[in-house]
Amino acid sequence: MTMHLVLAPAVEPVTLAEARAFLRLSTENEDAIVQQLLRTAREVVEGQTGLALISQIWRLHLDRWPRSGRIALFRYPVREIVAVTAYGPDGTPVEIGAGEWRLHKGERPQRLYLNQRPGSSSLGGLEIDFVAGFGETGADVPDALKHAILTLLAHLYEFRGAFDGEAQPVSFPPAFDRLVDIWRRISL
Repeated sequence: MTMHLVLAPAVEPVTLAEARAFLRLSTENEDAIVQQLLRTAREVVEGQTGLALISQIWRLHLDRWPRSGRIALFRYPVREIVAVTAYGPDGTPVEIGAGEWRLHKGERPQRLYLNQRPGSSSLGGLEIDFVAGFGETGADVPDALKHAILTLLAHLYEFRGAFDGEAQPVSFPPAFDRLVDIWRRISL
């Protein structure tokens, strides 16, 4: 099972103006670095929590049809399933219609339940394209996560180039960890 990003978010959950205000920057001289650090901070938050903050399209690849017909989607929250495609032994794609699966939205990870394997029992791999994210803009993202991005942004901004690679601080600020802890998915 592998998963990769097909279409990145169109915007960041925290605007450049919000970031500039948080960092107390009065000029636009460092906007490029601030935008890069905002993107990095969002990616770290998403990576540590398994969340998709702003709507984005992901593709999940499975090598075989799941025996149970149940597939866990490890990006949360899943807003919609775009396509489910199975592949025959010769690589021929077979589209699985919307009536052949259902998305269970009640838990994390959300699960996609497939009906019986379609006609050909030789179908193997699957691709599932889905949209994940709280919404299209930062207004839809929980405030604690936006504050975590700002906290990490300030940390990254403060320590950019101040140390060489060996002496660079390796931990995140404690406030960042506390803000993302409530969203981390813990496996038992």
